[in-house]
Amino acid sequence: MNLSTQMGFREEVFPSDLETVRDLTASTGFFSKEEIAVATELVEERLAKGLRSGYHFLFAEYRGQVAGYTCFGPVACTLASYDVFWIAVSNDLRGRGIGKSLLEKTEQKIAALGGERIYVETSARDLYRATHAFYQRSGYDREAVLRDFYAPGDDKIVYLKILRPPASTGGA
Repeated sequence: MNLSTQMGFREEVFPSDLETVRDLTASTGFFSKEEIAVATELVEERLAKGLRSGYHFLFAEYRGQVAGYTCFGPVACTLASYDVFWIAVSNDLRGRGIGKSLLEKTEQKIAALGGERIYVETSARDLYRATHAFYQRSGYDREAVLRDFYAPGDDKIVYLKILRPPASTGGA
């Protein structure tokens, strides 16, 4: 059953989101203890510095609980490029359209902030095959592969989605 029409979304980050993000990322079975700690650190950074942190969050809520979230922000020293640092959906709610809704709403937020290019990085491990298909179905192209980036045999794949075509340089 697609739950995306029954979802609420919020951008505000609360102190309780530290535990929420920790529990949610752990529930997926995709992330290591160290990765879960990094996800939590980004929440801490946002709570401490607000938007100056460079981290934006979007939380999907279903029946009063956080069902998934994204964390995204501008790529330093670029004009209009953004990274989606994290996207995670609670393991018991995956496959119900929450990730798709989160990604679409995140893209809308990035476009509203002036973003034109969105980068997503992920592992090439077999565990992430469904993740790769998700990004490709969502209009992302495989832009780069960095061999043995995370560990021997664990490449980093960088996906890219261009929200707006580059401005014409004129001339006819």
